[in-house]
Amino acid sequence: MRERGAKTRALSEALTVILVAAGVAVVLPLAVITAMAAGIELRPTLVMVLSILLTQGVSFGGVALLYLALRRGTIRVPLRWPTANDLQWMVGGSALALAALSIGLLVVSLLGLSVGEHRIQEIGVEHPEIFLLLIPLSFLLIGPGEELLFRGVVQGRLRQAFGAGAAITLASVTFAALHLVALSGPLAARLTTVTVLVLPSLVFGLAYERSGNIAVPAVIHGIYNAVLFAVSFSALHAETGD
Repeated sequence: MRERGAKTRALSEALTVILVAAGVAVVLPLAVITAMAAGIELRPTLVMVLSILLTQGVSFGGVALLYLALRRGTIRVPLRWPTANDLQWMVGGSALALAALSIGLLVVSLLGLSVGEHRIQEIGVEHPEIFLLLIPLSFLLIGPGEELLFRGVVQGRLRQAFGAGAAITLASVTFAALHLVALSGPLAARLTTVTVLVLPSLVFGLAYERSGNIAVPAVIHGIYNAVLFAVSFSALHAETGD
């Protein structure tokens, strides 16, 4: 009974943190960008930078840090200068995450299923320079902010009650599921994409568990995103011939 209660509390806390972070990530960028747009004309690149800063940086990172402060050290998120083992995980984990995504998409293609498209891709078609801008932001904001929240806080809290394997899986599923709102297309296609995204997310979680250093999944996530943005830019550049 006590163990069941501990698992329920851990799951409730993790979901609460995710919902609070998601709520702030919706309201804060909308409020700030709307207020700024009332006075000046915002270019798409500026809107993208502001959105990522206020979402992954302030909302995800800020809520995660606030939760850790409120927990007063009962959840540790280890951070250190990378060791040789950490560097191996960064390189190998990045390759594994990209391979996992590729395999997932290949299986989906063979099954004849449709996938949802990320709204960033839609914006990038009209403004290809956004992909280049997103490459450094992957390392500076997206990777660190999302990994601090989902691996450092969510996976860390769930691990206390469920153990490593279940914590990695649950954190990965919730991380992938949050992408549902950022995708366009039919619900079935978006759910297919979410399912595929669980695969690289599992790699992020495993890398954190094995390395014990939040910098490792943050860098892996940054490399993973940066490669995808670079590929998107290259494909669009080749298509347009500009």
